[in-house]
Amino acid sequence: MLGPWPGTDPVEAAKVSLGLFTPPHLPSLPELPARGVGSDAVGRTAGLLVELPVDVQPYGWRFVDRPGSDHRRAVSALSTDVNVLADVAGAAELELPELKLQVVGPVSLAAAIHLHYGERALRDYGARRDVAQSLSAGLALHAEKVRAAVPGAALTLQVDEPSVAAALAGTIPTSSGYRTLRSIPASELRHTWTAFVSSARDAGFANVALNLAPAVEPFGNRPADTQAADTQAAEGAAWRKALELALESGIDAVALPVPMLDTGHWEQLAGVVESGIGFWAGTVPVRPDRAPASYSALVERIMRPWRGLGLADSSLNRLRITPESGLAGVSPAEARAIVNRSLEVAAAVTDLRNS
Repeated sequence: MLGPWPGTDPVEAAKVSLGLFTPPHLPSLPELPARGVGSDAVGRTAGLLVELPVDVQPYGWRFVDRPGSDHRRAVSALSTDVNVLADVAGAAELELPELKLQVVGPVSLAAAIHLHYGERALRDYGARRDVAQSLSAGLALHAEKVRAAVPGAALTLQVDEPSVAAALAGTIPTSSGYRTLRSIPASELRHTWTAFVSSARDAGFANVALNLAPAVEPFGNRPADTQAADTQAAEGAAWRKALELALESGIDAVALPVPMLDTGHWEQLAGVVESGIGFWAGTVPVRPDRAPASYSALVERIMRPWRGLGLADSSLNRLRITPESGLAGVSPAEARAIVNRSLEVAAAVTDLRNS
């Protein structure tokens, strides 16, 4: 499961995660954004920040001087989810070999949270640095709590950076909407990610994956509006650069939606797979009111470029099949169907590797 789950019941979500994702698949601590403020991706991650409390304004999350009800709600929801996961695993007498946690990455978090005067934290170098350091410190505390709840589980961290292409391209609007924020330097992004990955390892995470799937896929058909087309082209080029930097940051795996990959992306991935870095392939479409494609078509979606680049079937052990995106926007029944199709595709790929 790549991201959020539909619904508002943490017990049911934990049962689904632990019930469907049995070894060798990777269960996760469920996220339920439908619960509202504090359970959304940004609020959930902001609740981890050390000495950087937040609240909600009409324009979004904002840093404040002291914790208020919004901050406490985010902290409480995450604490509940950890406790529920422990209770569900304990009641079923499960000993989890692995568990995945996920956070919004430092760059996208700085793009999403505003400073006290209303501008995004991404605008200020000092604020970007403080967000990354605070998140690293909070992540260590979070990992400690999770390890106490599910002893013995090797932790994997999924770092979501949906805004990184726009941050690199300089296309994120200011609070006024009349201008855009200056692009962050590629050298700074490389340093930020490398330091964050290193901190995650120090916090005890066995594996770290960077998820570069954008919140809204921006690189498809070119829009008719010239300015929008220019923005789309700039973000597409920046996304390619972000992939390059991600692969240099010491990660164990990169998560990408397969429909966004062109021949150049696949060639990049071929090199990193051969070097031992994993690829979380966002393969199964997430579309409300639409049944998933057949598993054979989805297997072909992976294997055609894989074999076309000369990658050996034996290296498929570095491939993890996921949905294209999070599942919060579909019904629980649709989410289960998408997950089941993902597991079918994964099983077929494993058979090919072992044949």
